[in-house]
Amino acid sequence: MTRRGKARSGLALLLWTGASLLAGRCVAQASAGSPAYVTPIELIHDKPYVSVMVNGHGPYRFLIDTGTGTQAMISPELVHELGLPAVGHARLTDPSRQGEQRSDMVWIESLKIGGLEFEEVQAVEHGLSREEQNCQGVLGFPLFEDYLLTLDYPGRRMILTSGTLPDHANGTLVPFRLTDGVPIATIQIDGLNVDAQIDTGGTGLSLPDAIAEQMKFQSAPVEFGIAESLTARFSLRAARLQQDVSLGSYVFRNAFVEINSAFPMVNIGSTPLKNFIITFDQQEGVMTVYGREKIVYLDASPVQMRMQNEPGQVSDTKLVPVG
Repeated sequence: MTRRGKARSGLALLLWTGASLLAGRCVAQASAGSPAYVTPIELIHDKPYVSVMVNGHGPYRFLIDTGTGTQAMISPELVHELGLPAVGHARLTDPSRQGEQRSDMVWIESLKIGGLEFEEVQAVEHGLSREEQNCQGVLGFPLFEDYLLTLDYPGRRMILTSGTLPDHANGTLVPFRLTDGVPIATIQIDGLNVDAQIDTGGTGLSLPDAIAEQMKFQSAPVEFGIAESLTARFSLRAARLQQDVSLGSYVFRNAFVEINSAFPMVNIGSTPLKNFIITFDQQEGVMTVYGREKIVYLDASPVQMRMQNEPGQVSDTKLVPVG
C-alpha cells in the first residue's frame, strides 16, 4: 500500500436546466449604519470556512469557494434536515469537460453571514467531498457579486463592504475576468504569462500538463496523489519549480506544484493564497493582493492523507477517470 494525498478541486461549472419560475434573484439586506460586515473565518487545511445561518437555523459551517461558479452548494443531509424545496435541477461539469452530473436545485429563503443576510438563494444540492466532511455547504463567488469580498487569511476574517476599490488600495492590483462565474487572472512563470483560476476552494498551486512541459524542475516530478473534481478523478504528480511564479508584485519561490492531466488552466488554491489579504471587486474585475513578504516559499498543501484502497472508503463511481 502507498500513502496518497487526496485533493479537491473547487471549480464547479453549472449548466442550468429545468429552472423554476423562482428566478434566482439574490438580494442582500443589511442593517443601516454599518458599512462593513466582518465575520471570523476558520482555516481547515488552509481553506476558509465561515459560520452561516440558513433559514434562521444553525450556525452551519460553509466553505468560501471562489472556484465555484454558483451562489451556493449544500449537502443532501442539510437539505433533508431543513426540508428545503427543490425548484429545478442543474447539470454539473468541470473544466476538463469529462463527465457530467445532474443535481437538484433547492430554494433557500435566507443565508445570514455575520450581520449580512442574502435572501432568495438557489443552491445546488450536492454531496461534499471527504476533505470537507466537517462543512455543510459552499458559498460560491457569484453570491458576493454586489460586494467587495475581502479574505484576510492572516487575520482570520472575511469582510464584505459596498463600493469599489480605492485607487490607493494597499498591495498590488491584479485584473481578472469572470469565466463561468470564476475569477481568472494572469500570472507569470519565469516571465511567461499564463491564465490562472483564483480558487479559494482549491488546495495548492496546480499546473496542467501543457504548462508543466514548458517548465524546469529541481527534480523529476513524481506521483503525488489522486484528486477529484465534481465530475472527474485524476492523478497528480508533484515537484518543485526552478522558476519563480509571480502574482502581481509577489513571488512564489521554490514553489511546490501539483501537475494534473485533467484541467487546461493553472489553479491557485488556498495554500498559496493564505499568505495574503485579498479583496475582490467583481464589478470592476480587479482584486488587490497584500502580504507582508514579497517573496513566499511555497510548500505542499496540508491535505488529509489516506491509504490507497483504504478499507471503508468507497470512491464515487460516477466520477470519470481522466489521464
